[in-house]
Amino acid sequence: MTRVVKVHQQLRVFCPSDARRYCINFSYAPISMLAIFHRILLLLIILSVSSTIYLYTYPTSHRCAFPSQHSAHHPAPFRLLALGDPQLEGDSSLPNRKDASFSSLASLPQDLAACRSILDGLLVTQRSLKNFIAFDIPRALRSYRKQLDLLGNDYYLAHIYRTLHRNLEPTHVTVLGDLLGSQWISDEEFDRRGWRYWQRVFKDGQRVDDHVTGGIQIGSLGQDNDWKRRIINIAGNHDVGYAGDMTQERVQRFERVFGRANWEIRFTLPQEGKGDNFQDLPELRIVVLNSLNLDTPATDQELQLQTYQFINKVIGASRPVENQTVATVLLTHLPLHKEAGVCVDSPLFDFYDDDSGTGLKEQNHLSYNAGKGILEGIYGMSGHPQAPYGGLGRHGIILTGHDHEGCDVYHHLPFDPDGEERRWAAEQWTSSRHRSNATIPGIREITVRSMMGEFGGNAGLLSAWFDDKSRQWQFEYSTCSLGVQHIWWAIHVLDLVTIALASLATLSNFHTIRQ
Repeated sequence: MTRVVKVHQQLRVFCPSDARRYCINFSYAPISMLAIFHRILLLLIILSVSSTIYLYTYPTSHRCAFPSQHSAHHPAPFRLLALGDPQLEGDSSLPNRKDASFSSLASLPQDLAACRSILDGLLVTQRSLKNFIAFDIPRALRSYRKQLDLLGNDYYLAHIYRTLHRNLEPTHVTVLGDLLGSQWISDEEFDRRGWRYWQRVFKDGQRVDDHVTGGIQIGSLGQDNDWKRRIINIAGNHDVGYAGDMTQERVQRFERVFGRANWEIRFTLPQEGKGDNFQDLPELRIVVLNSLNLDTPATDQELQLQTYQFINKVIGASRPVENQTVATVLLTHLPLHKEAGVCVDSPLFDFYDDDSGTGLKEQNHLSYNAGKGILEGIYGMSGHPQAPYGGLGRHGIILTGHDHEGCDVYHHLPFDPDGEERRWAAEQWTSSRHRSNATIPGIREITVRSMMGEFGGNAGLLSAWFDDKSRQWQFEYSTCSLGVQHIWWAIHVLDLVTIALASLATLSNFHTIRQ
């Protein structure tokens, strides 16, 4: 005798009556597909919410913060968010917008009209369809993928800027050159990328107005809140070119969209009991320098002369070297000269041949003499004991871009035991043995790692404050990295999938309730 035990509408278990105790208990119905879907959806919601919270608060998760005074708990009065080399690519790889997206089908009516017979028409149609499948569709897919990639990259970079700006509250922001991806683009394409720069990547940012950069202005730190939104843009080689391909037109369009290439501004830090004489107030100088035409040969010597005249004005308008209450923050694109092995980029100079011109085509660093001119000119470091302030020069720091990997070095002028001419040298900041030697001149140069996704979406965080005990400005630097762009993409794709499935579940439940 066999007993049929009904467990589920779609499941029947046959069990002999004399072996009932050995049968598996199927009294519980198996999990339905709807229940599995709901559990998967719940897991996706948890993952989506947690990953999105991480993405928009990653500075907190990574413990990113502007360095602060060791003896005080309040933030530094000068907090510079430094971003390097975003290099916005353009649509030069996309099909011409004036052309039809599917050229094979677009020309089909005209080709059919020229046919003399039905057979010719069929052959023309067959050929057009083959070209449509073999060429038009792949080209269109590549075009759409490129457009999506450009759009996603813009918002990835925008996410870095907005998230750091919202969470860390910098007082100033700079982008250290190579804002765009090529100096060879047309004016129309330049303006398109400029629009993306201001309307997507730095949507809340502002170009520094010409009336601010037209002369040496003196402000007070923390008094003008507009500086929190102003973007100090540095000219890079992909923006205006190297010395051999820099032209008046390229510099003019850069300055029209992004601001002046050479300018200076000063910020004072008022102290009680010092009166109104600005010479008695601690001062922070911000010098923006187009260093791309310091080396020769330059195609446009007038532009090169303007850069050197600007440097001379900076030197001539400086306070005496003995006044150590002043510090200079130099923002420029090309790093100073270093020997091979100190940073990722080694010294490199390349020049146009006679057919293409004779100018400087490419360089990784400034030449030794150009870097020496900055250190001994702007910063007044000579190393001569008889010179003002013992030849130790002015206090400050240098921030550069160009080397996408980033670097942190200490430039110094060591004594030569052989009595020969002393030469500037550079060594890694963390392992430098000379930065604690107060008898030789030296300065820190930070090459900020690129903010592109390939390099981890990096940002530099520079703090400066005035130390009343030493009567000097102090600088501290840290970094904050989001991670490769695939993280940003993956989280947003996960959010879209979760929203779609949640919407589907909501509609399904609503339909069930109505029934």
